[in-house]
Amino acid sequence: MKSGNRDKAEGALHEMKGKVKEVAGKLTDNPKLEAEGTAEKIAGKVQGKVGEVKKVLGE
Repeated sequence: MKSGNRDKAEGALHEMKGKVKEVAGKLTDNPKLEAEGTAEKIAGKVQGKVGEVKKVLGE
């Protein structure tokens, strides 16, 4: 798998994991878990964008 595609796939995975943590934090009234989920979701989006850029550049 090319680097750009790998980054996009890993980014999507982190986004999903982050969303699950965020919802679990809300349901259990755990602000720390909710914040971790939000941070992981944002990191996943960034990683996905990096993958898109790498794909455009041909890396």
